[in-house]
Amino acid sequence: MNWHGIVAIYKFEMARWGRTLWQSLITPVITTALYFVVFGAAIGGRMTDMEGISFGSFIVPGLTLLSVFMQSIFNASFGIYFPKFTGTIYELLSAPISSLEAVLAYVGAAATKSVILALVTIATAVLFVPLRVDHPIAMVLFLLGISSGFCLFGFAIGVWAKNFEQLQIIPMLVITPLTFLGGAFYSVKVLAEPWRTVATFNPVVHLISGFRWSFYSIADVPVWSSVLVMLGINALCMAVIAWMFRTGYRLKQ
Repeated sequence: MNWHGIVAIYKFEMARWGRTLWQSLITPVITTALYFVVFGAAIGGRMTDMEGISFGSFIVPGLTLLSVFMQSIFNASFGIYFPKFTGTIYELLSAPISSLEAVLAYVGAAATKSVILALVTIATAVLFVPLRVDHPIAMVLFLLGISSGFCLFGFAIGVWAKNFEQLQIIPMLVITPLTFLGGAFYSVKVLAEPWRTVATFNPVVHLISGFRWSFYSIADVPVWSSVLVMLGINALCMAVIAWMFRTGYRLKQ
């Protein structure tokens, strides 16, 4: 394992993140804080409790993951797309570093940024709403697994994209609707049939449910299904990325 190469790329990506801290950390935190102000403090007091949890507290896990989903994809996709855009991708492909090591470096840096963002977001939420974490170890594991999965997904998008517009298409047109319909602001248990059953086909429902369970011990779907979906997303994205490197898909063109 070429640890020197992995660390070098990791440090480069973290340094790039540091140069755009307002865009990549401060802006998402401010946006999420506004959600807490509006839904937690202003409107939340007039909403009924969700399974014994105040509405403001109930939406914290969903809002945290909303930021994690988007920033994981954007950070990882830009990380690999920018070398393609500037033509320096061939330096990476010809360097003595394997595809696995390159993915570890890029995805590791992107996942680190997402975890920091999530922790800052949760710390910000404490300022507005009461919060508890019943299963802290599970919360950390879910956060790491979900962040890694969406960073891998973003990495694949970065390889696939031919221009900056395509980098935005899937996060904005697919992930955002799935998140808003995936129980970020409500429990899917309140939906009438057949929409409750239909909602369970949305993988985001399982991710948010599992993450919320780690906070309040309540879940829309069994926790084991949340774990399986999380692992399945990671495995599927790893398989797609391995195929991309093996075939050179949009890497050597």
